[in-house]
Amino acid sequence: MKILPAIICAATLLLAGCGGEDTQEQAPEDFPTKVKAIKVLVTDAPINFSYSGQVVDRDEMKVQSKVTGSVVEKYVKGGQDVVEGQMLFKIDDRQYQSAVLQAEANLAKSKTTLARERVDLQRDEELWQSSAISEQKLVNQRAAVKAQESEVAANEAILQKAKEDLADTIVYAPMSGRLGIDDVPVGTLANAGSTPLATIGVVDPVYVQFAVSEQEYLRLFRGQREDERSGRGQPDLKIALTLADGSSYPYNGQFAEYDRTLGNETGTLTVRTIFRNPEGLLVPGMYARVEASGLKIPGAMLVPERALQQLLGETLVIVARSDNTSAVRKITLGEKIGSYYVVKSGLKADDWVVVEGLTNLRDGMPLEVTQVTAKDMDFSFNPSEKVFDVQQNAAK
Repeated sequence: MKILPAIICAATLLLAGCGGEDTQEQAPEDFPTKVKAIKVLVTDAPINFSYSGQVVDRDEMKVQSKVTGSVVEKYVKGGQDVVEGQMLFKIDDRQYQSAVLQAEANLAKSKTTLARERVDLQRDEELWQSSAISEQKLVNQRAAVKAQESEVAANEAILQKAKEDLADTIVYAPMSGRLGIDDVPVGTLANAGSTPLATIGVVDPVYVQFAVSEQEYLRLFRGQREDERSGRGQPDLKIALTLADGSSYPYNGQFAEYDRTLGNETGTLTVRTIFRNPEGLLVPGMYARVEASGLKIPGAMLVPERALQQLLGETLVIVARSDNTSAVRKITLGEKIGSYYVVKSGLKADDWVVVEGLTNLRDGMPLEVTQVTAKDMDFSFNPSEKVFDVQQNAAK
């Protein structure tokens, strides 16, 4: 039977042709893969921090009366700006006026008694000199004068206290600021030292409070200290504010206070910045975005986020080698800056990393490389995007 040789011949014709010519198709992996690559950027990279902050009073105080009584008059209204020493409330002073009158009468009476006792003492001194009275009687009279002097001093203190209580029936502003709208109405019974009559807070300047991580705190703190040691103040480190409607606040702020401990649960540190507020636009309780800029990482090595690939918990990039083949590199990342990440290890300054066209993590693949710049790929970081173009052009 000749069927089997015919089948074999047909199969051979399909694969190689019956003419005996050997033709080999090129494997797909032998064709270069078209990719775009960008050179690793080495520059002094600016670090920008952004936080959700809240406006808080720089100083806030509950206004209370030093004496007990009903509020009989108000000299201000809620929300009003006041200055230190300005009259705010009047407490019913009738009982305090009576107390002053009573204290004055008691003091006058004790002074009269003291004058009489001193006259008696002078007489007894003369009688004792002539042996007309006993020494004991003289000693007793001297004691009576001292006792009455103490009585006069006590009554003087009572009168002083009564006068102070009467003066305290007028409640004054303890500091300059703005009143809250929680002030009490006329007729409210104010208990001394316990009933809040109003709340007053400083509105210019104000604090904006937010929380930072431990790492961010260290960078901000060191940057601030570096500027202070240089004698430049804080020209590079700038604190800006973006309000809830997206508008930029016209004044820059400064770091004012750091909390003394990290939060046990959050691992963050509370920070306060201080902002001028001459127009009173910032109101306590208002939320705003705090943006800190001006710090730099000197000589940072940066790669675009688009070049990164994750595999089994490791960060990898594909490098386009000088022979137009691929190489997989494991890298260690630092901070994210705009479209870029800081590379702590795993790359060299003259490496070109693939940012488009290759997703298979394989070494030795042939590549057709198109070199691109940050501008071509729309990579940037704030506040300046031009530094990338400058660096790329300088490298060429």
